[in-house]
Amino acid sequence: MPRILFIICCFFSVISFSGASYAAEVSPATDNKIQQLQQKIDTDIIWLKTAKGELKDVSEYRIRNKTNLLREELATLVNQPDPDVGYLVPQVNKQLVFLDKVGQYLDERVNGLKLQLGGDNDASIMQKIIKREEDRDHFLEAELETINWGKTLNINVDNAEAALKAEVLLRADYFESLVTYTQAQLKIAIADASDAGADITAEQKSEVNLLKDRLAMHTESLNVAVNMMESLGEDTTQIKQTLFSVSGDITQDVLNFDVASSLIEEWMTIAKNQALENGAGITFKVIIFLIILFLASLVAKLVRKVVRKAVNSSKLNFSMLLQDFFTSISGNVIYVLGLLIALSQLGFELAPLLAGFGIAGVIIGFALQDTLSNFASGMMILVYRPFDVGDLINAAGVTGRVSHMSLVSTTVKTLDNQRLIVPNNKIWGDTINNITVERERRVDMTFGIGYGDDIPKAEKILTDIVMAHPKVKQFPEPMIKLHLLGESSVDFIVRPWADPIDYWDVYWDITREVKMQFDAQGVSIPFPQRDVHIYHEKAAD
Repeated sequence: MPRILFIICCFFSVISFSGASYAAEVSPATDNKIQQLQQKIDTDIIWLKTAKGELKDVSEYRIRNKTNLLREELATLVNQPDPDVGYLVPQVNKQLVFLDKVGQYLDERVNGLKLQLGGDNDASIMQKIIKREEDRDHFLEAELETINWGKTLNINVDNAEAALKAEVLLRADYFESLVTYTQAQLKIAIADASDAGADITAEQKSEVNLLKDRLAMHTESLNVAVNMMESLGEDTTQIKQTLFSVSGDITQDVLNFDVASSLIEEWMTIAKNQALENGAGITFKVIIFLIILFLASLVAKLVRKVVRKAVNSSKLNFSMLLQDFFTSISGNVIYVLGLLIALSQLGFELAPLLAGFGIAGVIIGFALQDTLSNFASGMMILVYRPFDVGDLINAAGVTGRVSHMSLVSTTVKTLDNQRLIVPNNKIWGDTINNITVERERRVDMTFGIGYGDDIPKAEKILTDIVMAHPKVKQFPEPMIKLHLLGESSVDFIVRPWADPIDYWDVYWDITREVKMQFDAQGVSIPFPQRDVHIYHEKAAD
């Protein structure tokens, strides 16, 4: 490998000095940028020869980033209406040689990792191999792009294209087998996890997640190979059928005419044979299936009405949230039972079907951990009832009235009529302030008068104003006390009680009336002030 890196370094050094002579029609700034990037790549390649451990990874990272920047500059020049062929031809040839050497380097790294397999650290080594394969995908795509540059510049790239096509075909065949194998291993791991049920171990969960990640990575590499095969004019129908049937990745690329037609033809043949052999029986079963579903929907509606009436008239005083929950869950349970009975009439075995639901539950549990956390928080809110529909609350940094709640989220309308949907785990994990749940609320106000004003007179004015307000409650009794001797004022606290819905009316009305009565009866509301004393000293003789 050191000899290969040395060849790369020497090649870049020679080309970097010769390329500048062709830059007649390329701006000096662009040429200078390309030369600087090339010099940095050459330097990093030299460092890569002696680097070890993490420093080797850092050198590779720098080479990859600088190469991407250099290729962006070249792509801009190649895609110009009248590219500078004299300048670009050696640059493109240099890229072809460079990418070929990178491919050899990555193959050596992958082969070295494969030789380490067979021990206790296989999982970690496989992750490193997969990462190297992702790097290989990136550079193969870059090689195809460079070949297309060469065609644009009338460079003979037939040999490079033929070599790339052969490599991509081998790679597609390899990853097709790898995807199929990983999918089979994942099914076994999921089945084991489902059989374990509540006794599932951390190792089983980790195995399922690891295989899912591997399948996604292998599928992505296979997709890259398929896209490159299409660009090189190769038939990809068979591989796309594998992607469709194994990974279930239904994308626009997979569902082209050839794939769709072959799949539809296969399905139509199966359907035709089934119709000829079991047509009458299947028709009768479908009719029974639809009748059972119809009856289940009617029973579910009836059960919802009965449950709604029962929880409304219950002496347990259920909240609106809990009433909605019981009503919804009762109807859904009836409908699901009806669906299972209907499926059994079509010949489905319920035991394997329920086992399949268990496997799906494991997968969904892994994928929807945050959603399940919201679900659990929603159940806690239903049980402990910290608020109900219509309450004004302050929770999760949001203030507003609760308009709707599900087991996943709570809908809050703010005081300025914005609709906010807040996840339940954020509400349950924060302090919940139910503003309107109590029957009365204290209105806290402070009013200041001047130090020269009559305190009993001010106290009587405040008392008369508070007691005269129609929305102030007589019990609990309002509190009006002289509270503080401030820097600029003598402060009274005024604390009447009112219904929660009347809070702001009482606050605003009393504040307005205090200002008007103080002005009318000669009580001052002082501004902040400070006395300044100046002393003069007689100068000495």
